[in-house]
Amino acid sequence: MICSVTPRLKQEYKDRVISALKEEFGYNNVMQVPKLEKIVLSRGVGAAVADKKLIDHAIDELSNITGQRAVATISKKDVASFKLRKGMPIGAKVTLRGERMYEFLDRLVTTALPRVRDFNGIKASGFDGRGNYNLGVTEQIIFPEIDIDKVNKISG
Repeated sequence: MICSVTPRLKQEYKDRVISALKEEFGYNNVMQVPKLEKIVLSRGVGAAVADKKLIDHAIDELSNITGQRAVATISKKDVASFKLRKGMPIGAKVTLRGERMYEFLDRLVTTALPRVRDFNGIKASGFDGRGNYNLGVTEQIIFPEIDIDKVNKISG
């Protein structure tokens, strides 16, 4: 028999957040309450134009952080000033949904963000007006899954 444990933040959302938002904003139905749909982590690797191994390192680091395989992002057009051709890998991304999304968010909030130097909370200016939030991280070493000794270059 397989026993799965509901992530802590997901349980908190179901138990307290939904009822609090319904009461505060006067929602009639549970389906009106905003919820997390997905978390997308992406990383641009501009130097990958010259060195293809950097993409593999970026994919490995994102995979270690999230627990899910990352994919390379491909350039859509030629940019002569960057020596970039259409179809070249220029970054990595991973999309988290469901249980992994809540587990990652929990680790981000409780473990990774407190390790950021001079962290004063997240800024409200990160919202785009459509319910999306954008958070930039300057160093990948804030995540405990990243081994500092194996990092080639510190980047976000």
